[in-house]
Order: sequence, then structure tokens, then C-alpha cells
Amino acid sequence: MKNKIFLNNQRQIPAGAPQPISPRALNGNETAYSPSPDLVARRAYSIYVNEGSRDGHEVQHWLQAEADLIAERQPT
Repeated sequence: MKNKIFLNNQRQIPAGAPQPISPRALNGNETAYSPSPDLVARRAYSIYVNEGSRDGHEVQHWLQAEADLIAERQPT
């Protein structure tokens, strides 16, 4: 059996395989936006109050707050 010699970069990618795309490559001037946890918490609390302060929906409020803040940041 012959020994194979590996280069320093042992990560082999098949020819024709799609290359990963960086966030910068997707939008030339702007990187991916992630709102601060404090900002999301304030928005989630606002959603909680506006929906009648129903308990048990913390995750939904948090995810909706994140989505709203990211959508507001997107150019129209």
C-alpha cells in the first residue's frame, strides 16, 4: 500500500463544490447586523405588553423582536 502525502491544508474540497460566501461578499458595504441583547430585550418587553402581558411566550416575543429590529435595519 502506498503512503499518501498530505499538504498542510488537509481540508479537501471536491472540484465544482460551492465555496462558502462571507457576509461581506453578500452585501459589499455592510456586514451582517445583529442587534444587541439589551435592545432586543426592550423590544420584546414592548411586544409582551402590547399583546396583553400574556405569560409563556417569552421566546416568541424575543424572536419577533430580533426579526423586527433586523428588518428595520434592511434598506428598502
